[in-house]
Amino acid sequence: MKKKNPRPAAAVVALPSRRSRTRSAEPVANDAPHAPPSPLLLALEARAFAEWSALLLGWPLLKRAPAGDGHPVLVLPGLVANDWSTWPLRRFLESRGFSAYPWELGFNVGPRDHIVRGLGDRVRALHKRHKRKVSLVGWSLGGAMARALACAMPEKVRGVVTLGSPLGGHPRSSNAWRIFEMVSGFDSDDPRLRAVLARHPKVPMTSILSKLDGVVAWPMSLVPSHATSENIEVRASHLGMGVNPAVLWAIADRLAQAEGAWQPFDRAGWRSVLYGAPRHEADAFAT
Repeated sequence: MKKKNPRPAAAVVALPSRRSRTRSAEPVANDAPHAPPSPLLLALEARAFAEWSALLLGWPLLKRAPAGDGHPVLVLPGLVANDWSTWPLRRFLESRGFSAYPWELGFNVGPRDHIVRGLGDRVRALHKRHKRKVSLVGWSLGGAMARALACAMPEKVRGVVTLGSPLGGHPRSSNAWRIFEMVSGFDSDDPRLRAVLARHPKVPMTSILSKLDGVVAWPMSLVPSHATSENIEVRASHLGMGVNPAVLWAIADRLAQAEGAWQPFDRAGWRSVLYGAPRHEADAFAT
């Protein structure tokens, strides 16, 4: 008996069955694979332990980060991670006046049916409880799913912030594509799945990325130039991005903006030392 097709959160196109090799007629942008992060960068992901230590040391300074207005923020974990991995990030957001929530869907095994349905239900429930739009913060694969969710439910989503997320390009530009295929049941290069996950939302969006990322090639994290979208470069590992003090400050800054009054990230003064503006030309995947 054939299994029901999995459906990602923004499924406006039919997706193939798991492991199907059927190709869609619709082309996907940036189809040529970019080289994944080097073995050296992947090995240097061990520096994430230092970023966890930096969080403890930097906590007093993070108390000065922009404060929230109490609106709900749903935090999505990365591939094969669960809510424990996002606890420090949510604890920080709570300390700054946001109402931060875990996704409560167990380990992130990709856009399987129960996760897709659960995400939609979670956003609707938070929207109903607070009577306000929900901000989405997603780490790695969680960011790609958050963007797809914002495309599907723009009337309930206030904005999206992603951390080292694969948002475009060929999936094999990531060192995690084999794990994704194993746990999700999807072919990572299925063009219909990629088309759904790569749609850009109408709500404000910030992609936080690092050229030192050892898992996701940084050009994959670039979002299109738009009046309400931006890319912020930080110096962080992939596995430590959710606890890196500079990343946490940038997240608070983006979420603290008044609804409907989004402005690009200000890199003036001391911020110019910590935050870069990665180039954004169309051939980023070719270099």
